Amino acid sequence: METVDVRSVILEAKPEKLVLPVPSLDHSGHVVHTALMGYPQLAADHLLNREMRGSLVETVGNVIRQLNLEFVKSESSPDDPVEAQKRKILVRQRAYEAIIEIAVNLIGVESKAVGFSDEEADQASRCIRQALETWEALETGETSSGSPIAKAVAEKIISDMKKVMGGAGMVAKMGEEIEKKVREESLTVSFLSAAKRVIQGNVYYLMTVKGMCKFGNDYALGLRWLRHLGYVQVSTNPVLAARAYDDDPSLWEDFKEVAKEHKEWFNRPEDFGDEIAMQATMIALWPNLAVYRPVALLRKLHGGVVSYQLNPNVASSVEGSMKDGLKIYSAAQEFLQKYDAYLAWGYSNREERGRPNIVFKVAGESPAAIEITTAFNRLGIGTNNTVTYAVSQETALIIAALKGMAEALKMGIHPTQNYETNMGGRLESHLRDLAAEKLLREALAKVHDKEGFLRRLAEKLGALKELDKPSSLEEKARAICSFTYLKPLANPAFVEAIASAKIRGKTKEETAAFLASLEDDIGLSGTFVARRVYRIFFSPENRPRWLAYLQKKFEVSQAEAEEVMDKMDVLPASKRKPSDTYLTLGRRNMTTTEFPNHQQNVLEASRQKGFNLDDFDNAVLEENDPQVLQRLLKLGDFRRAYELTPELAENLRKAGIQGDYGQGGVKPSEWPAFGSVVKTMNEFTNAYNQFKEKAIQIVREAAKGS
Repeated sequence: METVDVRSVILEAKPEKLVLPVPSLDHSGHVVHTALMGYPQLAADHLLNREMRGSLVETVGNVIRQLNLEFVKSESSPDDPVEAQKRKILVRQRAYEAIIEIAVNLIGVESKAVGFSDEEADQASRCIRQALETWEALETGETSSGSPIAKAVAEKIISDMKKVMGGAGMVAKMGEEIEKKVREESLTVSFLSAAKRVIQGNVYYLMTVKGMCKFGNDYALGLRWLRHLGYVQVSTNPVLAARAYDDDPSLWEDFKEVAKEHKEWFNRPEDFGDEIAMQATMIALWPNLAVYRPVALLRKLHGGVVSYQLNPNVASSVEGSMKDGLKIYSAAQEFLQKYDAYLAWGYSNREERGRPNIVFKVAGESPAAIEITTAFNRLGIGTNNTVTYAVSQETALIIAALKGMAEALKMGIHPTQNYETNMGGRLESHLRDLAAEKLLREALAKVHDKEGFLRRLAEKLGALKELDKPSSLEEKARAICSFTYLKPLANPAFVEAIASAKIRGKTKEETAAFLASLEDDIGLSGTFVARRVYRIFFSPENRPRWLAYLQKKFEVSQAEAEEVMDKMDVLPASKRKPSDTYLTLGRRNMTTTEFPNHQQNVLEASRQKGFNLDDFDNAVLEENDPQVLQRLLKLGDFRRAYELTPELAENLRKAGIQGDYGQGGVKPSEWPAFGSVVKTMNEFTNAYNQFKEKAIQIVREAAKGS
């Protein structure tokens, strides 16, 4: 076997195509057949079904028996011994991966979601460990280099983990921890032991098991490990799609193969730009749908979903958004019908197969978002409203989603999970920008050499290039104060600049303290908005009122109203610090979504001395600090983000929701011009257009090679 490079064989191998009808006889044979076709993860996930309870140990034993036979077979070919060796490597690699994936599923939250007893899961895991030890011993006896296939399998899994966010994400750090514990003399078993410690000792696993919150991921890679921790959702947008391709450039090769099937693109690919970008995004989307598919089926689309952001260039068009969404939804349904045929083979067919576990991210950048949200939900397609920062925005869009879901249920269509994103971190960044700009303008008014003052500050903040652009003094000051360069407000360079201008008569020390306090206040603004939205709909006193309202308004039953409310979650996002997660934990109707580096910060915070997780149980229902709130309300755009509009206040009154929520909130007609909306839509649109240009370039390369 030394004549063939094991790692190269494994990395270069492609799975066979899934074919219908599925040629299986029983569950164990199905797992083996699927694994050896090149789908070990799908094979392992096949066992994540409640009908497998009570039969897991026997089925796993049968899987091991069949794979064991394949493992020990001595294939030979006098005509092509190298190909025979390659086939042997792939069979063994896929056998290893299949039972390792089964074992990790049993370590993770999935086992509890299915309902396997601890005894059943432990017994199956013991069988797997014994099989792994036996296979490694067999490999070691055959070669002079230990167990090269087992080693390549462990290295491949860890390598994929370490790709997440270029090594900065929590899953990447988990991979590093596991790698340190893997022992040469027992590669796969030590891998599983390390994986168990890393998963079950993680604060996200603990929060999930305790039922303290649900979690989502703002990244396209590392999802399987996050699923083991209890994550039930993944968000995508143009920025994240581009990052997925950056982290895993092999995706471009996959896209190039798809491009070759679309010869109509080749002559003038720029004429098909949006279609090409959609296809490129879907290449990254399919694996995400597959990872979360078992969760989606177990939870009846009450989670396990992928949030897909629609083309930002048509975000304000009902027709354009619906057209794009339905095209993607149909493609996803076609993919999942075949996938489900394998995932759910042999189980009861009472439940619908192929229904996409996808929700569409509808940008709240215009009033059209209200109609789009209702329209998708009326079809049973969930939405995740994004580009949303204000209580008035989020309240209007939640009501739209509830309406669509209720109307769907009246037709017998059970709704998909819905999310209302609260982009708290981006609101904070916007408010910080405005506060910094105001202070810098005051400082500039006090100094004579304004250009020199700005240049000295820009140099210290690493923003000199902004001064070379042809723009006004005010525009330059605005650029320097952006979150890109100035974070936090108490940055020593900014403190020195503001103090030197002697505005408000403050010393350098007083200026530093003032800016630090302002930073702390603004750092709570996103949390305060999320808490207010949550309390309006899901507090113990208001949730029953919404149930009664839904029953009366839409003539649905109590159970149907409960289903509608259960499938609506607030989704705090774009977080900047661990407290943004801990202060918005909620036991129901809450999914908090995280970037990979933020996850690591949350994990590290949980390991600090004095940290007590129980202190944050249902923290989203805690009252906001009244003194901080009063200071924040002096910031015009925070007040606009925190209060309702007169129309919404009246709608809440009709639903029986009591309280003074103010009337100075952002109106739908004002959404497009709200500062946070403008900044985010510019970023999303630019990222989308750049991604589209890259995809078009790949099509040109494919055309040349065809």
